[in-house]
Amino acid sequence: MDEVFIGTLVASTLRVSVPLILCALAGVLSERSGVIDLGLEGKMLLTAFATAAVGVASGSLALALLAALGVGVALSMLHGYACVSHGGDQVVLGVAITMIAGGLSVVLGIAWFAQGGQTPPVPEAVRLGRWFVGAGEGVAQLPLVGKALSLALFGHNLMVYGALAAVAGVWWLLYRTRFGLRLRATGENPTMVDAAGVGVKALRYQALALNGVLSALAGAYLVVAQNPSFIPNMTAGRGFMALAAMIFGKWHPVGALWACLLFGFLDAVSIRMQGAELPLVGAVPVQFIQALPYVLTVVLLAGFIGRSVAPAALGRPYVKER
Repeated sequence: MDEVFIGTLVASTLRVSVPLILCALAGVLSERSGVIDLGLEGKMLLTAFATAAVGVASGSLALALLAALGVGVALSMLHGYACVSHGGDQVVLGVAITMIAGGLSVVLGIAWFAQGGQTPPVPEAVRLGRWFVGAGEGVAQLPLVGKALSLALFGHNLMVYGALAAVAGVWWLLYRTRFGLRLRATGENPTMVDAAGVGVKALRYQALALNGVLSALAGAYLVVAQNPSFIPNMTAGRGFMALAAMIFGKWHPVGALWACLLFGFLDAVSIRMQGAELPLVGAVPVQFIQALPYVLTVVLLAGFIGRSVAPAALGRPYVKER
């Protein structure tokens, strides 16, 4: 197989997987603390809109990212207020956040920009540039695999490398720190955590705050690295795909990473297979190719959601015993 094709396929897989990885990590943190988050799709969508809107208005990448972070954390705090503080239904609220985000982003887009819910393209200053281009040119000179490695691993934007670093960071946080130990215990046995004198609600709020940050970065990535403007429903189910990856990865950051890369690989392949012809089959329908990542999501959820063991206290509001 041509090394240029392999290199570009791996590079495309990494780029497409970034929002899935960040969203899956957000889900791992919240659900390890015992809070179900079906609002990942909505958080990613509304933060993408905030990034585009502020980016168009200000022309500043820093302000656009700050707006996304503010919206993402605010939605997570709303989730915490309703479900952690007041014991609301976590599934219902997650679905409500997604529905509200889908409608609110379109309404605000029409009111502010009058382009059918879309925003104008953000300025070039708001877009992320490529990193390690020079190093990639040097690696390309290596024999046999140099070209493929150069195309696959170098010349990505900062958030691609940051998403991979975030996997290591979340793993370290969960499995090598006292905070992570307490967080995982909160998702398994919150009564024991409370008996040890640690605030269960405080831990869940902290997990949701981190969840909001990662969800916001996932939404911002869609605008600053992929599509230069906001388009209604541009997340296209990525939040639910990240949820499936998290379950398939058994609520572990590294397992979720591999599942996200699998989804990203299928997405990258589907782009390259559009219009392709297969032996004995002929032209493959574009709709079938585009549906592959979503079909895999359903298959994984149907096949593994019963086998993967979720945190024992997941979805159960904690009421302190008096």
